[in-house]
Amino acid sequence: MSEENCSHDCSSCGQSCSSREKPQSFLEKPNAQSKIDRVIGVVSGKGGVGKSLVTSLLAVQLNRRGYHTGVLDADITGPSIPKVFGVHQNAVGNEKGIVPVKTRTGIDIISVNLLLEDENAPVVWRGPIIANVVKQFWTDVIWKDVNYLFVDMPPGTGDVPLTVFQSLPLDGIVIVTSPQELVSMIVSKAVSMAKMMNVPILGIVENMSYVKCPDCGKAIPVFGESHVEQTAKKFGLKVLGKCPLDPQVAAKCDAGDAESIEAPWLSGAADAVEHLNQN
Repeated sequence: MSEENCSHDCSSCGQSCSSREKPQSFLEKPNAQSKIDRVIGVVSGKGGVGKSLVTSLLAVQLNRRGYHTGVLDADITGPSIPKVFGVHQNAVGNEKGIVPVKTRTGIDIISVNLLLEDENAPVVWRGPIIANVVKQFWTDVIWKDVNYLFVDMPPGTGDVPLTVFQSLPLDGIVIVTSPQELVSMIVSKAVSMAKMMNVPILGIVENMSYVKCPDCGKAIPVFGESHVEQTAKKFGLKVLGKCPLDPQVAAKCDAGDAESIEAPWLSGAADAVEHLNQN
């Protein structure tokens, strides 16, 4: 079949042509004013495991190490990044693009909440519209001299995660999970999606891993014994950190004070991200 008569449906065609040999890339170009060294996705197979917390604290840790970090909040229907950082003003734009809002310590963030008149208004949009907004956070926002851009992904394997995997040049992902028994199945979905998209997996972070007793300091596994080591071994991944359930951390996030949180339990994850620039 000649290329001018091609139906562009490779599933029903046995011909060898340039379209088949060179699959179409869906990668979007960043804003012409942007300069981004590395893009890291933070993903989970289900909601409620603390993905946004891990995203925020990784950005804080790398920022403390002297890097310019940014957070692209791709969780359009459940945006929490601005609240965690105590940012409530609107992002502004000019003829060159949208300017992200800076946090107190200089982290660049963009979120749908920063574009709405009322940050508490629900985002009741269909999947394609949400996916296009995520693309615009990459193509229209000016990410200026950002060393590490963290993408807070929505949970699951639907339209928006797929859009991020296909449209953004991810250098790696961090999978966030929790100690429950179903963790292996949840991680399996995230791992499978990353492998389908040929995106490197830096490792797993287990959140809500334990509570430290305020009297004796003993670690109490309130959600049951951790299975993250076995799960990581099953998929050939590294465990990058185990985060505790800490009321003080929760209180600081609620108060928009994430940048004052010390998170030594995420040092391994921060090291894995930093190591990307050494390759």
